[in-house]
Amino acid sequence: MHRNSKGSMLTYVIIAFNLIVYGYTSIMSGNVIVTSRDVILQYGQVNLLVMNGWYWQLFTAIFVHVDIVHLLGNMVFLLIFGLRTEELFSTFEYIAIYLLSGLTGNLLTLLLGPEMISAGASGAIFGLFGACTIYIRRTVGQSIMGALLYSFFLLVISSGRNVNILAHLGGLVAGLLVGYVLATKRKSRIVYEYSYHTSLDGYA
Repeated sequence: MHRNSKGSMLTYVIIAFNLIVYGYTSIMSGNVIVTSRDVILQYGQVNLLVMNGWYWQLFTAIFVHVDIVHLLGNMVFLLIFGLRTEELFSTFEYIAIYLLSGLTGNLLTLLLGPEMISAGASGAIFGLFGACTIYIRRTVGQSIMGALLYSFFLLVISSGRNVNILAHLGGLVAGLLVGYVLATKRKSRIVYEYSYHTSLDGYA
């Protein structure tokens, strides 16, 4: 397993950034409890607008939350899964998983049609969870089926009214794929290095 030697506390940085963004949207909304519809339309993901060229909303929507409960719920899970991600992946890998998962979830959300409006970090957080779950199973040589079943079980129980299940699914699948690739690559490198050093044992 890869442990982030820099101890960057990246999870806390991302949480702080989300809080700062929420503070900004609260000022814009004039309400700290609920983000106004106008602000969501500007910085969240409005499928109709994205389809008409507002592609940047696919990114900004990852950091915008509809209300304080939405924000705090996501930040709790980001803290749990984010700290684990820091232990397993480098800073670059962490950021790549987070953003790629969030963007994948938002792209999949476009399938819900032009009237769909969404926001939140759930897709990115599901990506962190998926990457960690399959990475651990893969690196210790266990079957990945358990990781897949556990991941999709969490996906099912997280579904509900006003929940963007496609964003969760897209983020989860992206995280699983990236985690699997990184685990396979790292495992192959370890096997190669072990074989190389073992072959040198016969030489003086």
